[in-house]
Amino acid sequence: MKNNAMAMGVGTRVIYGAMAIMTIMLGGNTMAQTKSTTVVKNIVLVHGALVDGSGWKDVYKILKKDGYTVSIVQEPTISLADDVAFTKRAIAVQNGPVILVGHSYGGVVITEAGNDPKVAGLVYVTAFAPDKGESAASLIKSAPPGAPAPPILPPQDGYIFLDKAKFPAFFAADVNPDVASFMADSQVPWGVEALGGAITQPAWRTKPSWFLITTEDKMIPPDAQRAMSKRAGSTVVEVKSSHSVFLSHAQAVAHLIEQAATGALVATKENATNAAAD
Repeated sequence: MKNNAMAMGVGTRVIYGAMAIMTIMLGGNTMAQTKSTTVVKNIVLVHGALVDGSGWKDVYKILKKDGYTVSIVQEPTISLADDVAFTKRAIAVQNGPVILVGHSYGGVVITEAGNDPKVAGLVYVTAFAPDKGESAASLIKSAPPGAPAPPILPPQDGYIFLDKAKFPAFFAADVNPDVASFMADSQVPWGVEALGGAITQPAWRTKPSWFLITTEDKMIPPDAQRAMSKRAGSTVVEVKSSHSVFLSHAQAVAHLIEQAATGALVATKENATNAAAD
């Protein structure tokens, strides 16, 4: 009897021990799942005018290394409607919520495309953040007094370019000179229709946003960036950089995107709670 009791005691302890281990494992797994659901893992990057998606390469590499799924939209920059459609296709194939990132004119694109229900947050990288009825063209025309005028050449067959000689100083002043020269010579035509494409519903009115302001920007004046970010209620970071911050300060850009990925769902839930309370 004594031996049987001892055997039962040992067996009971083994069972309870196994249960405890399973509880810890399941509890830890539940915590991990809970934590993972608060971080958006899908990032969609939208380039600006006159360049293409390859400029995101360094930002892409950092985000991929940190475990994010990253897609880059190669929008044609012919018309805003087409660029929004290209971006929505990239959003549609994502498995879960998306952080939508736009540089320069790409900010116009994400402001419209960001209304997609999969988009959890917006990141503006020295970008335009237009309101309803505004366009890149109207925002350029309403630049603060004294701001340098971008060296935009007269349209050719419905497309515009920057003066090649002035491109490096205005667009990529802190980028390797050889790279800046290559960018000037490989400009992607920017459609006048895209430049004048107006927003119908600005996504930043309903989605949380983050804004990276470049203090040395000669394409979109820093004060204009500050005004747009304030209007959008964005979380703001300022970086001493040219318009090509995605090249010269890729780490800072990636860091802000990761901040958005961590905070977007929380901000969305808080906004929903506040709206329900009103």
